[in-house]
Amino acid sequence: MDLRPYQRASLDALYASWEAAAGDGLIVLPTGAGKAFVIAALVREVLARTADCRVIVVTHTRELIAQNYRELVATWPEAPAGIYSAGIGRRDASAQVLFCGIQSVWNRTQEIGAFDLVVVDEAHLIPRSAETRYGRFLAALRETRPALRVVGLTATPYRLDSGRLDEGKGRLFERIVYEANVGDLIHQGYLAPLISKATTTALDVSGVGKRGGDYIPSALEAAVNQDWITRAAVEEMVGYGRERRAWLAFCAGLAHAVAVRDAVRAEGYPCETISGESPKRERDRIVRDFREGRLRCLTSVDVLSTGFNVPRVDLIALLRPTQSTGLYVQQVGRALRTAPGKRDALILDYAGLVRMHGPVDIVTARTAAAIRGREDEVRAKPCPGCGALIALNASTCESCWIEPDDEPAGPSHEAAADDENPILSGEAPGWIAISDWSWRRRARRGEADSLDVTFHAGGGLRHRVEICLEDAGYPRERAVNWWRHLGGARDAPMTVVEALEQQGDLTCPDAIRIRANGRLSQSVDYRLADGRTFVDTRRLSEQYA
Repeated sequence: MDLRPYQRASLDALYASWEAAAGDGLIVLPTGAGKAFVIAALVREVLARTADCRVIVVTHTRELIAQNYRELVATWPEAPAGIYSAGIGRRDASAQVLFCGIQSVWNRTQEIGAFDLVVVDEAHLIPRSAETRYGRFLAALRETRPALRVVGLTATPYRLDSGRLDEGKGRLFERIVYEANVGDLIHQGYLAPLISKATTTALDVSGVGKRGGDYIPSALEAAVNQDWITRAAVEEMVGYGRERRAWLAFCAGLAHAVAVRDAVRAEGYPCETISGESPKRERDRIVRDFREGRLRCLTSVDVLSTGFNVPRVDLIALLRPTQSTGLYVQQVGRALRTAPGKRDALILDYAGLVRMHGPVDIVTARTAAAIRGREDEVRAKPCPGCGALIALNASTCESCWIEPDDEPAGPSHEAAADDENPILSGEAPGWIAISDWSWRRRARRGEADSLDVTFHAGGGLRHRVEICLEDAGYPRERAVNWWRHLGGARDAPMTVVEALEQQGDLTCPDAIRIRANGRLSQSVDYRLADGRTFVDTRRLSEQYA
């Protein structure tokens, strides 16, 4: 079997761990890195070493069972392999290599017999407690084969409720024997590049309670499933996705997923919803239509975050806020696979997940563990050139090759010359009431004119922003979003003169909130009188501080 270098290295590291008697190990490979192929290679190489060895490959969904089985027989047609799964309708209990679902075999160890090696796919789904299906299953197998070996494969070797899978009391794995880095595999061409963007529409979960370390599902859905938020979010999704082929939206609940689906349909794009309640045949039909291009968008509740293999996905909408780094990485990972004609994938971060957990290409088992208890810290910053979210310590944006650290750290002297009242800049705590605003045309030397908007607060305080309607690229994109979210028409004006004539069409925000994004940029949250909010991120030099 022709393994990629990192795939070969992962198996070599596992064998070395076995030779050192280092205990049960984990192989960490990102989504799209070929875990099924690595499992097939592992099975074949183990049987080549020990001809009478029995191997059982366990996972949690019929899709993954079938996928792992197909991968082995595609590369080794005469493999002594079978399937034990009620969902698939096969019970090949005596097969030397058995692919199965934990739900079908956890209490049938006497029927399927003894095994020498257990391979657990999506190992992050194993609960830590021994009193679970996985715990009882492994304990029963060890009664017949005390020397049983267990290896886990996952893209996310950590759990929200208990931390890393190889640490702490009750852990099932002793160590991570190999971990491939997403960023390295992207640079080597094995995974698709990801471009993450903070959307103008932001989901506010500040008042949502938590349970078990994450948001309470019912309260979360109630907070984000609001008609105006959904319409604004979908409008942005459509704007970004017109030239993209396959969109996947992760939602906070079934009602939310249906609302997003209906909003996407209202924009003229075919869309369906999949949830854990979807009947098997309907779910298969929807996934098939999406894979074959008859659907532009799928909205999902939980079920597509693992085991979903559609390489053409090139847009992910993160509409499900979560404190779980694992869930975030699994959702974004749906876009990592390469496909013909796919240049990159766009991640629309409505939920603030990239800022909380960091860009997915820098997330590791170590960094994920370090986030626990520090979720409020910012781990990404917007590129001043294209708006992509990049790591805080990044010296270059790989989307546009702007070097953020070379950008001016503050305003020009010329911009501040006529300032008489204090400017709101840096980080202003809480919401600040806005009493009025003023607009004027601002001439820029050697560049197109811009719209200068000043927000007036109490005590003579004011905040100024530059709206670059006459620019091209990202500045124009950001200006259009600002215009639309304050009530302007979808076709934003092309010139500052037109904008000044249409000022009456827009609604002055009721309040603003300013948050620092490091040294060079800040986010301004706008709140309208009806409670709607949106966020605008810009360089500090655009505030005229």
